[in-house]
Amino acid sequence: MLFLIRHAMPVLDPEVPPEQWELDAVGQEGAESLKQVIPANAVLVSSQEPKARQTLEPTGHVFTDIRFNEVARDEPYHGDYRARRRAYLTGTEHPGWEPREHVVARFDAGIKHWRTHAVTQPLVVATHGMAMTLWLATATDLADPTSFWADLRPPDVFEVDLTARTVDRVVSTRLFQVR
Repeated sequence: MLFLIRHAMPVLDPEVPPEQWELDAVGQEGAESLKQVIPANAVLVSSQEPKARQTLEPTGHVFTDIRFNEVARDEPYHGDYRARRRAYLTGTEHPGWEPREHVVARFDAGIKHWRTHAVTQPLVVATHGMAMTLWLATATDLADPTSFWADLRPPDVFEVDLTARTVDRVVSTRLFQVR
C-alpha cells in the first residue's frame, strides 16, 4: 500500500522561505488527526521540509528524503501564486523553476527506493502539492492534474494503487483547513 499526504497547514511567513515553514496550530491539529488514518505499521517518509516532516511526526518515526521536496522555484510571496502554479502544472516554463521532468524523476526514484525498503509494510509519504501532482499525473490515470492540485487541502491523504493506476482520497481533513 502507498499513501501520499499533502502536508498540514504551515505558518505563512513572507520573511521565511517556504521550504523552512513549520506547522501552525491548525496544522498541528491536522497532523494529530492523521493518527486515525495512517496504518500503525507503516514506514513514514517525508520531504526534508519541516511542514511535511511535522505532518507525520505525531504518528511515529519519520525518515526524510529530499526527493519528496516541493518543486524548487523562484517564486515571489505576493501575487497570484495559484495562477503561476496552475500554469506550471499545465506546461508553462517559469524561469528559476525546476523542470517538471526532473521533479517527476526524483519523486519516482524516491517512491521506488522506499517501496523496496518498506517491503510488505504500507508506505506513507508526506510531500507537497505540485510535486505530488506532477508525479501522480505520470504514475496514475489522474484525469485532471490541475483540478486535483487545486482541490488539495492541508492535510489530505490519498491511497495510490500503482498496478491499477488509481489514486483515491482516503480522507479530506477539510475540518482543519484555514477558514
